[in-house]
Amino acid sequence: MKRIYLDHNATTPVHPEVADEVCRRLREDFGNAGTLYSYGREAKKLVDDAREMIASVIRAKREEILFTSGGTESDNMAVRGVAYGNINKGRHLITSAIEHHAVLETCKALEKEGFEVTYLPVDEYGTIKVDELKNAIRSDTTLITIMHANNETGTIQPVSEIGRIAREKGVTFHTDTVQTFGKIGINVDEMNIDLLSISAHKLHGPKGVGTLYMRKGVKMKAVMFGGHQERKMRPGTHNVPGIAGMGKAAEIAASDMEGEGEKLLRLRERLWEGIKANIPHIRMNGHPTERLKNTLNVSFEFVEGESLILSLDDLGICVASGSACTSDSLEPSHVLLAMGCVPEVAHGSLRFSLGRGNTVEEIDLVIQALPKVVERMRSMSPLYREFLKKQREAKSEG
Repeated sequence: MKRIYLDHNATTPVHPEVADEVCRRLREDFGNAGTLYSYGREAKKLVDDAREMIASVIRAKREEILFTSGGTESDNMAVRGVAYGNINKGRHLITSAIEHHAVLETCKALEKEGFEVTYLPVDEYGTIKVDELKNAIRSDTTLITIMHANNETGTIQPVSEIGRIAREKGVTFHTDTVQTFGKIGINVDEMNIDLLSISAHKLHGPKGVGTLYMRKGVKMKAVMFGGHQERKMRPGTHNVPGIAGMGKAAEIAASDMEGEGEKLLRLRERLWEGIKANIPHIRMNGHPTERLKNTLNVSFEFVEGESLILSLDDLGICVASGSACTSDSLEPSHVLLAMGCVPEVAHGSLRFSLGRGNTVEEIDLVIQALPKVVERMRSMSPLYREFLKKQREAKSEG
């Protein structure tokens, strides 16, 4: 059975060129990048080349790129590092209600340590209101951390405007760009970004490697201790094959960002039009225009998202109900609830996230299969039967 993968916001297949690069470095470049002899120098060059490539994509300086194990570690380093490093100024942080759990859980942990966190609400599209951000900034605010685009809905935040406000107020600004790096153009200077998180496995790179962009001059305390690697902010022996693979993935993503984005947008719109035309009682979650070109989040009333996922999986179609980091939870999406979705509708949501390799033929197969699955699920739903009964009664009375 041919499988169709539509969960690229969770992780992506490793690009063949990236896999070749990682395997080659595993075979040929085992040196420790922290040593002075030839093996070490060769490994260090691979690390520096990847650092240069990633920096070029976001218009940063090479020395401002720190390698980590992924987006979660980068988020933790940024949020905790700024919080601890600026205690003399204050203990107040600002974030949004729809952040990734790597940020939200870090903020909750800091609250237990005496920090105060403001969680900005979002509108029905999942966008923060800039005026509410302005009003939330205080004299003791040390960090604003707002994601570039949401992993569940794809809604893009007004990051440039947020950065401008943060700069004017003298507050450090961190943004999680795990879902946007390599998909949307980023210029850290023009967008006034001080800290930025990236993960390789979201752009067809290897798992277990990421970066934190840290603007020179940002006041931040190390939260890990050991060697002198990565400006003493992230100690530990470099994962040279993974870093080299991330550099190659960044190069590939940057080479055709616009063309790949337009292709994914056409596929996404084809999928949405097909769903709209064939399935009633649905709603699209996210901003209609300011949204990642590969992401479509849809609520199907009267069904459970988990049941839909399993039924589609039986047909070889792989989709998600929300963040992969919360897939074990039975709670409805915190993102959709923050956007005003009632729990029963949020429970029936699916996220389709497209990527390299998806085709028109695959999208058409999904459009063909999905209505039958939804219809079968609804036929077993007491809520749907009650809904139909009320509709019939209303018609007869009319």
